[in-house]
Amino acid sequence: MSISLTSSLIVSGVHGRQITVPTGLFIHSEFVPSLTGQTLTVDNPSTGDKLGTISAAGAEDIDRAVQSAKTGFDAWRNVPGPVKARILLKLADLIEEHAQDLGSLEAVDAGTLFTDSIGLNIPQSIACLRYYAGWADKMDGKTLEIDGGFAYTYREPVGICAAIVPWNAPLMITIWKLAPALAAGNSLIIKSSELSPLYALKFAELIKEAGVPAGVVNIVTGEGASAGQALSEHMEIRKLAFTGSATAGRKILQAASQTNLKKVSLELGGKGPSIVFDDCDLENALLWTRIGITANNGQICAAGSRIYVQDTIYERFIEAYKHDAASTSTVAGDPLDTSTTKGPVVSQAQHQKILDYIQQGKKSGARLLFGGERIGNKGYFVQNTAFADVPDDASIMREEIFGPVASIAKFSTEDEVISKANDSLHGLSAAIFTNDVNRAHRVTKSLETGQVTVNAWAMLNANVPFGGVKESGFGRDMGEEALEGWTTVKAVKYHILPRL
Repeated sequence: MSISLTSSLIVSGVHGRQITVPTGLFIHSEFVPSLTGQTLTVDNPSTGDKLGTISAAGAEDIDRAVQSAKTGFDAWRNVPGPVKARILLKLADLIEEHAQDLGSLEAVDAGTLFTDSIGLNIPQSIACLRYYAGWADKMDGKTLEIDGGFAYTYREPVGICAAIVPWNAPLMITIWKLAPALAAGNSLIIKSSELSPLYALKFAELIKEAGVPAGVVNIVTGEGASAGQALSEHMEIRKLAFTGSATAGRKILQAASQTNLKKVSLELGGKGPSIVFDDCDLENALLWTRIGITANNGQICAAGSRIYVQDTIYERFIEAYKHDAASTSTVAGDPLDTSTTKGPVVSQAQHQKILDYIQQGKKSGARLLFGGERIGNKGYFVQNTAFADVPDDASIMREEIFGPVASIAKFSTEDEVISKANDSLHGLSAAIFTNDVNRAHRVTKSLETGQVTVNAWAMLNANVPFGGVKESGFGRDMGEEALEGWTTVKAVKYHILPRL
């Protein structure tokens, strides 16, 4: 689609604040229209109404961003570490200063509760930037003794990099890519999701204000099939980081293999098991298993969507789970309203997908505990839903729904539940609930996942790596481990000549 485009649009945020959002592509520190005139319409999932129209990048725009990134990389790689750190710290301060605007934009185009953005997503973003600012002058190597001399290693930036980020917690996941990429000395092209692009355009203004040199960060909006594909196939991009679906991840990996073999890191889907043993603190387990599937409407790759409960407390857990759901007040509505506890899912397509899975759950023979219907007739709202006695082969137990749908089943023994938990194509995150430290250690070692939490769910921290195994992808966000994906190691060997 190609239509006339204004240079900015006005979005109503929390408490009626008016937020001016640029509509162009952020290339070389300027907002510019797409070379092809392509545009993207952004909708409000609370109402289904149009929020506005912004530029959409095509292949020519990606070329333009890459040329900018080449210039940016040549300058940024030689910026001293302490200077990089000061800029990252300044960017963190600006996010903190503009938190209400950024949280509002996540609410109006992604459906994220404003309170969740302010309470979790934005503080995580700030913490991550400050953490990697501390690494900017600490990219150390090793000195090694070798026969006939010595060697040393040091880490170099990969070069021109790209990141394709999703629509759920978009600012936070953007920072997971940007902070280590810039700390390591790379330039970065960011493509935001077509479903939640507005935060990125506001964030671009902060990048410029923080003093990031032109070309170091370019931000493009657009469709995955055009802008995302162009990034995946571009011969001058050396690394691409992606968070999203396994289907898109496979296409990115295939494009990299058929072009320049660019470095790829993938954080893909999940079907996280939450395992409740009979010796747990039951109230604590009930709290976290509810949060693990209802936070952000279950639109989280690490969602605890499979809940396994030991048979000795199974019916007690089920009754308590139903009681807590019935007694907890749920206020569905505008995610900008701080009294709202349930926002919409991100789009009409996602809404229908969740409802279709719920129908499959009803037909599977599982016991519907509560929920199972849409909420209202306007916007994309769906009830929190839980099924019990879910068969192992049911689609709601095996496939990622990305919605607030819990699948609960019983188990008898530790070995049995480990087998059930590992019987999945995914391996991103898991949670176990037990007061037996020995059992906790045995089970965490046996689970095929990138992270495990004990007696809680999620627990994101900037200094702790996050990522998956199996079809949940490879590579890590956060922690020292993330730096490995944004650097290469160069070895230098000295042959010491004998004294004559």
